[in-house]
Amino acid sequence: MLSFAPLACLAFINSRSSYSNRKMTQCLAAVSRDALASLPSLKSSDGSILTLDDISGNLKGKRVALYFAAGWCPVCTSFEPSLLQFREAAASSGKEVEIIYVPSDRSESDSVKRTMAMEMMSVPIGEEADAMKRRFKIWAGVESSKLGTGRRSGVPALVVLDSDKG
Repeated sequence: MLSFAPLACLAFINSRSSYSNRKMTQCLAAVSRDALASLPSLKSSDGSILTLDDISGNLKGKRVALYFAAGWCPVCTSFEPSLLQFREAAASSGKEVEIIYVPSDRSESDSVKRTMAMEMMSVPIGEEADAMKRRFKIWAGVESSKLGTGRRSGVPALVVLDSDKG
């Protein structure tokens, strides 16, 4: 079973509001070694498993957020251009953000296509992604038969990790 440390902020995404972007900016914090240890295994945007050293190198000096979404979800896909613009603007201002995709896609190949297009690391689809969804109580409505009805949010949702504990 995976364990996770407390969060600094949970930002639910509303693609019609600039409030989400302001709140996301206020909540971001740099990742520490303890926060890194709280993450499950991760894949690169091409689908290959990353080592702890690779992950550490990718996250060094960056703020970290988990992006819960699915390619079949129109709200997710319409929000993503704004999310990617935010990531680019943050990088331009010297406050880089690493967004880690937690997929609710229907297949591994769908997940890899999305992470390649968005240039994001991802949690492997299946048990590890499901464990993250259960921990943060965020999953797509179509996953309720597998994950239950006790969710606090559907997709898309963004969880900004605490800088010290993950």
